[in-house]
Amino acid sequence: MTEPSVPGASQPTTTPAPKPRRVRVHHLREAKERGERLTMLTAYDFPTARIFDEAGIDMLLVGDSIGNTMHGHDTTIPVTVDDLLPAVRAVSAATRRALVVADLPFGSYEASPEQAFATAVRMLKEGGAHAVKFEGGRRIAAQVRLLTDAGIPVVGHLGFTPQSENLLGGKRVQGRGDEAAERLSADAVALQEAGAVAVVLEMVPAPLAARVTEVLAIPTIGIGAGAACDGQVLVWLDMAGMGDWSPRFAQQFGQVGKALGDAARAYADEVRGGTFPDAGHSFLQ
Repeated sequence: MTEPSVPGASQPTTTPAPKPRRVRVHHLREAKERGERLTMLTAYDFPTARIFDEAGIDMLLVGDSIGNTMHGHDTTIPVTVDDLLPAVRAVSAATRRALVVADLPFGSYEASPEQAFATAVRMLKEGGAHAVKFEGGRRIAAQVRLLTDAGIPVVGHLGFTPQSENLLGGKRVQGRGDEAAERLSADAVALQEAGAVAVVLEMVPAPLAARVTEVLAIPTIGIGAGAACDGQVLVWLDMAGMGDWSPRFAQQFGQVGKALGDAARAYADEVRGGTFPDAGHSFLQ
């Protein structure tokens, strides 16, 4: 027979489940030192970010790729700070573990370090981001340095930089040839010296990405840059098979688009056939 509880006496307590450890910027460098690969995906909304966070993705990038993937633009150039902030807030609210990185869109950081600082402050204060990312090498080193000095972590972005698509002549592999490779390597070192905590390498020849990864003490995150990078990032719609086309470098790890289409067709069929809602999905009194 169970003894009655005594008021004021200590009662058995259930140990709460431990909270997942938040990924911080120093964990990125520590992972590189241990040879552990880092994972990053884009995310633009609360439910998707929550799924990826619970799956253990290390970093969630609220990218200006929202322009192509969610807003129907041909490029990322039309995306504004006000476009990105609601997405940053939603992703930040959904995450318990992942490091949330917010892109600075075209036109919001290039003019001066002060402009970059003002935009980055909005991403952290209004959006809840933990770090920001923007494109360029030596030309934006002063921006990286000011933000770092102010306590704002910066992820760099080299190689194919979508905001410069018009100057680069379209979506083309960057860093081919000795001179171009030297420029990209020098840009990567400049970002590290300015205080960047990681560098995304996009559409870069794999041997060059491997050399940059070996030279840098901070992690490289590849997208179309080969397997030697310290981590990988993909646009989540490409990763999950949400469309009929994806870039050559993006493997589809699922067919979410097909599953969603199948679910929508099944729903429509049951509504039109009068089988949904049935008694089990209705209030009978």
